[in-house]
Amino acid sequence: MEMIILNIFRGVPGQQYWEQFDLELKPRYNVISALMEIQKNPVTIHGMPTTPVVWESGCLEEVCGSCSMLINGIPRQACSAILNTIVRETGSPVVTLAPFTKFPLIRDLYVDRTMMFTHLKHLQAWVPVDGYYPAGSGPEVTQTQQEVMYRHSTCMTCGCCLEACPQVNSHSPFIGAAAIGQYRLFSIHPTARILQPERARFLQERGGIASCGNAQNCLRVCPKKIPLTDAIAAAGRDTTTQAIRDLLGLPERFH
Repeated sequence: MEMIILNIFRGVPGQQYWEQFDLELKPRYNVISALMEIQKNPVTIHGMPTTPVVWESGCLEEVCGSCSMLINGIPRQACSAILNTIVRETGSPVVTLAPFTKFPLIRDLYVDRTMMFTHLKHLQAWVPVDGYYPAGSGPEVTQTQQEVMYRHSTCMTCGCCLEACPQVNSHSPFIGAAAIGQYRLFSIHPTARILQPERARFLQERGGIASCGNAQNCLRVCPKKIPLTDAIAAAGRDTTTQAIRDLLGLPERFH
């Protein structure tokens, strides 16, 4: 019977502490499974009863993005983090879990990702409609456009890219790569492009595209391998073009 130790950074803002739990390492156990096992009988490695660990999870199949946390210091999804693989790769039976640091802490491993959804609202990351009635076939979308749009549509708003980004911190208003990736998605969509000028102007504001330092950490940690640096480059071109058009007083161009 192989045992592992989960070293968990717990608590509420201003009152955080470490607690260790030992449990049997079972085949195909992911981090969520281990946390659920601890939840049954929350006793520390020293035999002290404690409160159940708090975390957030939903789909358990790397779709909802809610179980984001730092696992051995790396931002990732707990549902797809297989403990057997982690122990084998690190050569250590100790697995460290901690909450994201770039988001407001609620408790234990649970953080508030509201700011990411607020950025999407400001960006108007949706397809606008003028009514709900049959309007016939929509504009054609090429295979190349479909492929790019699909990659960006897989974003879970998990926050891994923001956690890994050095430009996302308490001293910077940078919105992060996730929102810029969604800008790329809707800038390609033939119907959503009607809001393209407004979206580009939003990215020109403080905390927009100019705040990116091109660290490319977002690309390295994205669970869905979304080409976020491509999106950032495209957004940079679009915002520059829009700024020139606004300066020259040129009419809006949607296609």
